[in-house]
Amino acid sequence: MKTRTPEEGFSALTDDAERNRLLAEMAEQSTDMISRHTPDDWRFIYASPAVTHLLGYRVEEIVGMSAYDLYHPDDVEDFRLRAPTVTYDRGLYTHTYRFRCKDGHYIWLESTSRTIRDPDTNDIREILVVSRDATHRIKADKANRRLARVLESTQDLVVFVNLDQTVSHLNEAARKALGLEQVDYTSFDVVRFLTEKGQRLLEGEGFPVARQTGHWRGELAMCSLAGARIPVLLELLAHRSLHGDIEYFSIVAHDLTDKKAAEEQLKQYRADIDHASRLVTMGELASSLAHELNQPLSAMVNYLRGIERRFAGRESIGWNDVEIPITRSIRTALRAGEIIHRMMDFTRKQEPVITALVLPELIGDMIEFCESMADRCHVRVVTEMPEQLPLVRGDRIQLEQVLLNLIVNAIEASETAGVEPKTVRLTVTQPASDQIQVSVLDEGPGISEADMSQLFERFFSTKQSGLGMGLAISRSLVENLGGELWATNLSEGGACFSFTLNTAN
Repeated sequence: MKTRTPEEGFSALTDDAERNRLLAEMAEQSTDMISRHTPDDWRFIYASPAVTHLLGYRVEEIVGMSAYDLYHPDDVEDFRLRAPTVTYDRGLYTHTYRFRCKDGHYIWLESTSRTIRDPDTNDIREILVVSRDATHRIKADKANRRLARVLESTQDLVVFVNLDQTVSHLNEAARKALGLEQVDYTSFDVVRFLTEKGQRLLEGEGFPVARQTGHWRGELAMCSLAGARIPVLLELLAHRSLHGDIEYFSIVAHDLTDKKAAEEQLKQYRADIDHASRLVTMGELASSLAHELNQPLSAMVNYLRGIERRFAGRESIGWNDVEIPITRSIRTALRAGEIIHRMMDFTRKQEPVITALVLPELIGDMIEFCESMADRCHVRVVTEMPEQLPLVRGDRIQLEQVLLNLIVNAIEASETAGVEPKTVRLTVTQPASDQIQVSVLDEGPGISEADMSQLFERFFSTKQSGLGMGLAISRSLVENLGGELWATNLSEGGACFSFTLNTAN
């Protein structure tokens, strides 16, 4: 062994002293708390000034206190028994625990400790500990674990997507819905789980908008590995780093299968109700329609009987002799056919067809349809409308149903046995360039204040034999076309029902 000269020994001692001075200065300046403890009851022998910042104690206050007195009660045994929260690596113990501050509240500390042993006896002389505040990290870890539990328990389909649009993670609902429970999906491109239309929408609009604004939402259809189609309301989120760069995307897709099925069922229900309402309306008009059909049928019988009487017994007749009664019979038969055809169209159950319609023509047809009823009720129907009107947007059968309900109601409300017939006025105005307003005014008793509030409710009727569906359905049909239907009382007596339609321009 090489022997040191006195000069070399002095230099080594000087180096050790300088090193110790620097270490002491670092301990004094460190934001981590450096402390020394007795091996039996972990009493503080020394604590660096950081103890005041972390725990609120002055150095002289905490020296002599036992760390066991400051542990959270639930964490003491974990440390004593070296629970999984305590790890050991190359002579160093790392422990995360709650420690009580001077004001009584607890913070999370992460401490790394090392035993200092006597070189001769190997007995533990003291324990050196470095502690730092881990509260924010622990809270963040807990929050992440809670979010992970929520992520796995939610019924929404959650997909995490890398920057190259490959899938990095799916929650349980997504794995189950997309048929990937037993499949390694991490190399799949996310658009693989979208329909062709959905792919175009997400790539052409979704990702560009999310990159720019941070999020995008839209309705599209996903599809499982087996090809099953899943309608979803999809939200695409872009997640950025602290520097502002996009790190990854996430997709939250709410399954709309049940909602779409319910909407389809409701649509079918409304169609059935509308169809039933038209049948009821035709039932209410049955006597008038029978009278309307009886007229052309009686006329045809009279024409043909006239021919029979005039030419009975004659062996030959010329066309000039029968031309007039025959052509009149043909026209009358066609008129009867038109009435029947109109009835069939009106009562037929079919899907709405939205087209551009000539409103005056539609109104004229419905007034003619109700002509016999108006005559029987001693009511006349007049119209007031501009010569030039734009086309309106709607379904012909639905608008006929609305007009027929309002005209029939107005005729019934105005019914009179008096000598002077009452009048139902049907007016058309254009309050805006893109809107048409139709009003049906009667000379009836008006609407009571009690009835006005529930006039458009289903199954409410002011008629003894009414079903209470006509006005409710009429309002629904008008609103589906983007218009409104309302009722008011007229100052001179009677009621006015008005509705708006959008022009087809």
